[in-house]
Amino acid sequence: MGRWGGSAALLVAAGVMLGSDPGVGSILAAVLMVVLAFLLSPLLFPSSPGDAAGRKRGREQGVPVVYWRPGCHHCLKLRLGLLATRGRAVWVDISSDPDALARVRSVNGGDATVPTVFSRGTVRTAPSLRWVREQLAGPGRR
Repeated sequence: MGRWGGSAALLVAAGVMLGSDPGVGSILAAVLMVVLAFLLSPLLFPSSPGDAAGRKRGREQGVPVVYWRPGCHHCLKLRLGLLATRGRAVWVDISSDPDALARVRSVNGGDATVPTVFSRGTVRTAPSLRWVREQLAGPGRR
């Protein structure tokens, strides 16, 4: 279906719903569909750089590398909590890169548990938003 498929389907459904019944219930449902389309879109989760490029970018920029997968509500919650950071963390999709999946499994007892965050020589699985924000702030910048 592609990276935009789910979002596009939700937007089309919202338009059809509004076109057939412009009542209050349909408007609320359409608004919900538009919000879901955004949350599922590549706008919120841009294209993954892959494991090797993501690790390199994380080192060069001094930011955490967050391993995630589509459909993970914990990943979505973390991403929404970090919206104000505007992409400062590097997001690597384990569903599109076997090396990324292997790296996550190597630190989670063979499980593909996400979000898994690598930062400054440490790793946290399902970290708190506070911890990731501290990693983004960097030493001495809090």
